[in-house]
Amino acid sequence: MGMRVITLGTAGGPRWWTGPEQGRRAGISTAVEVDGAIYLVDCGLGAGRQLMMAGLNLRSLHGVFLTHLHSDHVVDLPSIVLFGSVTLPGLGRRIPLVGPGDRGILPPLSPRATTTPMPVSPECPTPGTRVLFERIVDAFATDINDRVLNALRPAPDTLFDPREIVVPDGVGYHPNDNPFPDMEPFLVFEDERVRVTAVLVAHAPMTPAFAFRFDTAHGSVTISGDTGPCENVVRIAQGSDLLLHEAIDFDWVAAEYSHLDAEFAAASTDHHHRSHTSAQEALGIARRAGVGTLALHHLVPGAKPTAEWLDQAGIDGIRFLVPDDLDVIDVSALRG
Repeated sequence: MGMRVITLGTAGGPRWWTGPEQGRRAGISTAVEVDGAIYLVDCGLGAGRQLMMAGLNLRSLHGVFLTHLHSDHVVDLPSIVLFGSVTLPGLGRRIPLVGPGDRGILPPLSPRATTTPMPVSPECPTPGTRVLFERIVDAFATDINDRVLNALRPAPDTLFDPREIVVPDGVGYHPNDNPFPDMEPFLVFEDERVRVTAVLVAHAPMTPAFAFRFDTAHGSVTISGDTGPCENVVRIAQGSDLLLHEAIDFDWVAAEYSHLDAEFAAASTDHHHRSHTSAQEALGIARRAGVGTLALHHLVPGAKPTAEWLDQAGIDGIRFLVPDDLDVIDVSALRG
């Protein structure tokens, strides 16, 4: 049946975007389909609805992969978990939920700060994928218990199997001191259809943050996650048939924060430049990695016209796409 990528949602950022094309792009989420099995990467705003709009059956879901735990990548995970209890009875297997572990230490304070904010949830301030899942279940216990006890629906922990990615020993990783050391891709998941590897990427202070590569008999797809320009992305994407890479408009960043409180604006601008990639930089990464096709997604701002993204990146010597939501990219055909 081959390999396809369905761009369920192509906007980045924890916002409801306004602008020339507002409403056209849902939050970041990508379906990788291999021989009819669905592997979902990130659960941005509207991911569950977009699966339905794409005609993808939730019962075909064989894995959920979280690049990192920023809200715009996981905000629709509760709908996948909770609505799954209605649509997945009798599935007979647990769906792997693969993502980062606990950061283990609070992120460093911005050097722009003049006062020290108090962190939230001090008893567990940096939960990983497993605790995120458990807290979703806890938060919606009224709903879940009603359905489990009265409607005899399955509980979420019988349907989903949270698994935290363990960064390999010896690479020099430290969440604050060395959040994305140079490293070789390492295995995080494998079944009869797909082999998934990962590397750490430059999205500090959010860490662990990963790029994923899906290798199959029909082709290969790399998804950058959120990252600044990073050698690890070049390494994991080497020779991929398709690279889906994030892109941000730094001119928009400058304009967006120019009228806000100076301390906040400076800290936010610092973060964007350290942790994100322009369209032109993404094109350079794709060339260096020797990928067959580059597709930009996780677009910030999320309501900017597609034509402007194309103009900003330029097209030179590589097959290049700026897909809309629900576009289908036939990876098997790209390979040919």
